[in-house]
Amino acid sequence: MDNSLKAKFFRWIKIMIIIYCGVGIALYSLQDYFLFHPEALSRDYKYQFDAPFEEVDIAFSKTDTINLVKFFPKDSLRKGVVLYYHGNKENINRYAKYADNFTKHGYEVWMEDYPGFGKSVGERNEKKIYEEAKVVYELAASKYKADSIIIFGKSFGTGVSAYVASEKKCKRLILETPYYSIPALFASYAPIYPTTRMSKYRIPTYQYLKEVQVPITVFHGTNDGVIPYRNAARLKTVLKSSDEFITIEKGTHHNLNDFPLFHQKLDSLLNLR
Repeated sequence: MDNSLKAKFFRWIKIMIIIYCGVGIALYSLQDYFLFHPEALSRDYKYQFDAPFEEVDIAFSKTDTINLVKFFPKDSLRKGVVLYYHGNKENINRYAKYADNFTKHGYEVWMEDYPGFGKSVGERNEKKIYEEAKVVYELAASKYKADSIIIFGKSFGTGVSAYVASEKKCKRLILETPYYSIPALFASYAPIYPTTRMSKYRIPTYQYLKEVQVPITVFHGTNDGVIPYRNAARLKTVLKSSDEFITIEKGTHHNLNDFPLFHQKLDSLLNLR
């Protein structure tokens, strides 16, 4: 190779390294932006839902407030409560429509917003998300026995719910479109980067599931373009023999609620004594 070709070759190598490092720095710096898409609401905002509900503010610290909405069954007879840890977008308004999946079976549904989402106030980090989720559990446990508490996670909230279920007693854990871990999920999008070292958030769902003693049910669609099916399917290796991983053919990240199989199985779980 003559000198001119060598110079050109090394010049392209330098350009590729600069691009690789530049993209890597951007991914590291902007990962909160990629991971979270909150929509804040003013403190005087008034929720409007068709179902009976109650809004509760929980003082977590001098600077942090957890905003929680409790949805109630129309029937006064209550089977228990579903702690619903939602996804990474907007706020409770986006997920309130799913409360009917549970209230029609006689369960209260408690949805909290993470820090910076909706009317919840405070700095957001992994530790605080866990701690606030446990505060909501403790509040529920003051009203209901453990065998009347179901923990449900959707998308981002699946890792949070898995953590709570690994720490606290409950009746059942249900996960809709979960991920193996945040670094593993990032690796699905950026496989050439050391995502394990780069990720500010870990949320190792797979580790928490190993500690969950109650039955676990997982729902995931084969056409999920946000959390790839192959990423969620890795969780099968840590599930107990009595747990279930339910594959919804052609289901995406956003439409499992439209599939009869999802409702048939969820209804059967909620009717179990």
